[in-house]
Amino acid sequence: MTSREFVAPGFEDVVTTFRAGVVEPERSGASLSVWRDGVELINVWHGVSDYRTGSPWTASTTSVIFSCSKGLSALVMAQLHEAGVLDLDSPIADSWPEFAAHGKGAISIADVMAHRAGVSAPAHDMSFDDALDTRRWAAQIAEQEPLWVPGEGHAYHALTIGTIVQELVLRVTGRELHELFHENIAAPLGADVTLKAGPGALDRVAHLVTSPEWDALADSSAESETSRALTLGGAFPPSLVTEDGGFNDPRAQAAGFAAAGGIGTASGLAKIWSSTIRPTDGIRTIQDATVRFISGVRSEGPWVYDVPAPYLRWGAGVELASPDGPHLSPTTFGHGGAGGQAAFADPATGVAFGYVRSRLDTVYPVEPILASLREALDR
Repeated sequence: MTSREFVAPGFEDVVTTFRAGVVEPERSGASLSVWRDGVELINVWHGVSDYRTGSPWTASTTSVIFSCSKGLSALVMAQLHEAGVLDLDSPIADSWPEFAAHGKGAISIADVMAHRAGVSAPAHDMSFDDALDTRRWAAQIAEQEPLWVPGEGHAYHALTIGTIVQELVLRVTGRELHELFHENIAAPLGADVTLKAGPGALDRVAHLVTSPEWDALADSSAESETSRALTLGGAFPPSLVTEDGGFNDPRAQAAGFAAAGGIGTASGLAKIWSSTIRPTDGIRTIQDATVRFISGVRSEGPWVYDVPAPYLRWGAGVELASPDGPHLSPTTFGHGGAGGQAAFADPATGVAFGYVRSRLDTVYPVEPILASLREALDR
């Protein structure tokens, strides 16, 4: 990993757009990485990692990537599917019999990963300590009566999906998901990304801040079913972070929450997604057939809850190109994260993209960056 920013000739305007999108650089920061055909074209950063100390954002600064974690967890599942260890089209009860309670067992694992399982929020309010005990939480999810008929609709399983996937991996392999991610994806690529941060990694995590608009939106929807999926009824604040709580709490950053607790750099994220579509440092993490499998549409259109359009689209654990998600072409797949994070690959163009920021906001700067990137790619 270089300690210097760099940009390939012809992509300077992309960097200019990126820097313009870092609001209040004296209070927050961000980083951007773009790869094409296995080669990094852009790796830049801007702003501060912690406004309280004035520490600048550097090449080694990491950030909580929120739901970009889901995409990385999906890649672990995709590798297990590719290796024949786990059939994602099989009923979830085949791997986790207890999940069959209240008629949930017949839905496929892939459809569970597409937010169709009917357990998007807990039946009972949870505390932060409850969420930290992921095995007990998984058992509660398995016992829970679904909020809708599994498979007959979808709604975002913002945090529960991570615990479900973790439990499935543990039952099938006897290993923790974060261990497989590190051994089979992050470490071989030398990607600075983890799904369970250790003490050394915690020292480099940017301090998260929120915009007034983000806080207002979180407060206005705090009683909704969609917000409950994020807060678990009290484990996390509606805005996801406070000055020292929520995902600013080192315990949350170190907990290994597979749905939202990943930590990494933009360069590390983009390198991982690059390896899903092109040899990157000689490595393909998944093959083309597996890419096609996980990126097939499984959920799209209106949710089971009253959520306004535009709507996201999902495959088996990955977000797909949609009016509400950043993409370069119809073949884009990956996953975004709360407040504006983005990480994806696009087979049609050979491009992989990583963007992380420490400021959670309702205005996402990624679309202007992608518009500038499209212009640069077309030249």
